[in-house]
Amino acid sequence: MESTPARELGAGMFVLLGFAALFFLATQTTNIESYINEDGYLVTATFEDVAGLKERAPVTMAGVTIGRVEKIEFDPDGLNAVVTMRIGPKFNRIPDDSDASILTAGLLGSKYVGIGPGGSETYLAANSRIELTQSAIVLENIIGKLLFRFGTESDHATSSTDAGPSE
Repeated sequence: MESTPARELGAGMFVLLGFAALFFLATQTTNIESYINEDGYLVTATFEDVAGLKERAPVTMAGVTIGRVEKIEFDPDGLNAVVTMRIGPKFNRIPDDSDASILTAGLLGSKYVGIGPGGSETYLAANSRIELTQSAIVLENIIGKLLFRFGTESDHATSSTDAGPSE
């Protein structure tokens, strides 16, 4: 096949349009504003185990994203993780007795913070603390406990059959 300037120009335009399409998709599917938004107010919560929660993870209430995890720090005094969340400014009527849980999107999905509404007449404000928290459920720990339980039950079953009457 002969290389002609028209073919080379066509191939170059095809590659250029491909890169332009990828750039367009990347900018349209990622909401970069939600990562750099400085509006809203900061709220903290203390968890025993955050198990894979990452900064910029969503904070949701009733399935609606209301903010993002801004910072995760270790508290050396309480030996817990302190999660700082930035809540959007239009979500300013969250009761101050609400609870926060670390949840998983799907069975093995990413972690996020879910806030359950309380019943208080006063609301969370800047630098508030959510007192009621539920740490992440670590699937590996549950499987380990389950295997340990089955292991000890099978040990008891074999030891009871071995200890039969002797003649």
